[in-house]
Amino acid sequence: MVSGESGSTYLSALEAAEAYFPDQTRLVQRLFYVNDAFHSMCEDLAAAAQALARVEQLSDAVREARRLEYAGLVDALLKEMREAIAQSKIVMLRRTPITPKLR
Repeated sequence: MVSGESGSTYLSALEAAEAYFPDQTRLVQRLFYVNDAFHSMCEDLAAAAQALARVEQLSDAVREARRLEYAGLVDALLKEMREAIAQSKIVMLRRTPITPKLR
């Protein structure tokens, strides 16, 4: 974990994804290292979650709007990541074509 400027502890991109998918950590780790799109989603998730965690520091005038914005981003990223995780579990089976026997 990395400490931010204000002394708060921030999660790395992988740690953030693992926190949201605790029963799928091995799969999340594998996707993080082999799938560039998933890796990018993890980084975006960590940034959005950090922004959401800091929303209380904002002025009253913008706090609720930003909370909704960042919560929406987190939800959208989690949905996209769930889909990527589900897709990674699909195994494509290919049948061997039947060739006619020559007599």
